[in-house]
Amino acid sequence: MAKQIPIKLLKHIDSLVAHFVDNKNTFRVLEVGLNTMIGESIGLRDLMHSYKSRIKDPSHLKDKLLRKANELKKGETFDYTLDDLFEKINDLVGFRILHLHTSQFEAINIELKKILAEHKWQIIEGPNARTWDDETRAYFTSIGVETSPHPNMYTSVHYILKSNNSNPITCEIQVRTLMEEVWGEVDHKINYPHKSNSHSCREQIKTLARVTSSCSRLVDSIFSTYNYEHKKQDDIKVQPIKKITRKKD
Repeated sequence: MAKQIPIKLLKHIDSLVAHFVDNKNTFRVLEVGLNTMIGESIGLRDLMHSYKSRIKDPSHLKDKLLRKANELKKGETFDYTLDDLFEKINDLVGFRILHLHTSQFEAINIELKKILAEHKWQIIEGPNARTWDDETRAYFTSIGVETSPHPNMYTSVHYILKSNNSNPITCEIQVRTLMEEVWGEVDHKINYPHKSNSHSCREQIKTLARVTSSCSRLVDSIFSTYNYEHKKQDDIKVQPIKKITRKKD
C-alpha cells in the first residue's frame, strides 16, 4: 500500500516535473542528435532491423518520482533536485535499437561504441545485459558484457550516455531483438506505470516471455544454419581445381 507523501515533497516533485517540461527543447536536441548519429551510421545499417526514440512523458516522470518517494525508508531523504534531476534520471531521452538475432549484438556493440567515440559521447554505464534467461546470460558473459538478473522476465541491453563533458543530461540506449521487443511492448502496456492487478494477465505475460525467448532461439538457429551453409558453399567455390593429366599411350 502506498504511504502518504508529505505535501512539501509533493510540491517539490511537481517543481521537478515543471523543470523538465521547461527544458524539453534541450531533450529534443539530444533526441535529434541520437537519431542522426545512429540512423546515418553505415556500420549499423546492416545490423539493425529498426530504431526508435522518445522523450519521457511528464506524467510518467511524475509517477516515477512518486514511486521513489514511496520507496523511501525511515531516515532516508528524497535526493532529487533541480540541479541533478537530468543527471540522475537516465531515461528522459530513450533510444532503442532493434535487431533480428542475438549474435548480431557483438557487432552492434562494437559499432555503437565506435560511433559514440567519434561523436564525443561518453558511456557512463554499460553495456549491461538485463535478463532472466540463463542461456541468454551465458551468451553475453561469453562476449564480455556485464549482466544483471531481472525478476520481471525482461531482456534488454542498456547503455547510459552523456553527450559531452559540460552537459549533465544523461540518456539511455536499449538494444534488444524483435522478439524481446514484442514482450517488452506488451508488458509495458499492461504493467506500466503500475503493475496489473490481474493474476491471469501477469501469468500470461510470464508465458509470453518464455514463448518469445524460444522464438529468439529459433531465429538464432535459422541464421546460424543459414550462415553455416553459405560458408560451406563459399569454401567449396574457393577450393583449387585439380589439374588432370592424361597418360600418354
